[in-house]
Amino acid sequence: MKIVGLGIDLAEIGRVADLLERYPRFAQRCFTEHEQEYAMRFAKPARRFAARFAGKEAVMKSMGTGFRKIRWKDIEITGGGKPTVNLFGTAAARAAQLGVVQVEVTITHTDTDAMVFAISLGAHD
Repeated sequence: MKIVGLGIDLAEIGRVADLLERYPRFAQRCFTEHEQEYAMRFAKPARRFAARFAGKEAVMKSMGTGFRKIRWKDIEITGGGKPTVNLFGTAAARAAQLGVVQVEVTITHTDTDAMVFAISLGAHD
């Protein structure tokens, strides 16, 4: 595998909690049903939503783009054990354009922040 791109993002958990409270459609607009169901299983879902939000941004950065080129729900970060990345629609198209065959992420939290590092990988030439 060769590295196509790297991305990192940091999300403030409190800011995401505020967005969820003030804008109920925020979760529906940015997160897949699987991501929403996963986050809502926990007493503090904002922590999981913040991690997925940062994950989506990190994945976009690893593919050299931002949210204006890739729809939020076209990147899904799974939960429960080692996180995995599923790409759909605009994200899958961008990955194909770059030759990305796999995206790996790692997630870490503090009481106030969630950070995600993403690496987009392509097959050997």
